Amino acid sequence: MTVSLSTRASDRVIEPMIGLARCTPLHRILVAGAKSIELVFELQRRGFARVAATANCGRADRQYDAALVDWRRRTFRELETSLDWLAGFLKPAGVLVIWTDPQKPAAMDQLRAALQRRGFEVEAGTVRDDGYAVSARRREAKPLRQAA
Repeated sequence: MTVSLSTRASDRVIEPMIGLARCTPLHRILVAGAKSIELVFELQRRGFARVAATANCGRADRQYDAALVDWRRRTFRELETSLDWLAGFLKPAGVLVIWTDPQKPAAMDQLRAALQRRGFEVEAGTVRDDGYAVSARRREAKPLRQAA
């Protein structure tokens, strides 16, 4: 059996995205980006049956637990437009994970600011040689911490 180079490339991206989103096979996942169909197939191969690409996800009615966005080789302006649209697909407590090309610190700050303007708070991030990823949730969806 031969493994294609694109499968290996999607493996490198999908593992950290699943980890940042803390997805399980029971979650409903929406995948966006240029390679979204490949990532859907990779997730399904790993046992995630409730996965859709933006091309076949239906209406935005806050039904997805996670949105995994592969935004490599695309502009930040396009991402900002897509963030407004993607937010409508996420449940109130849903997580948004964005993978971009390797970024300069100023660009990473710009992404964080764009998420904050849309009511999201960055929970975690990872910086690697092949890209930068962040996970974010809506601020109002974060559970209140009880005092000890």
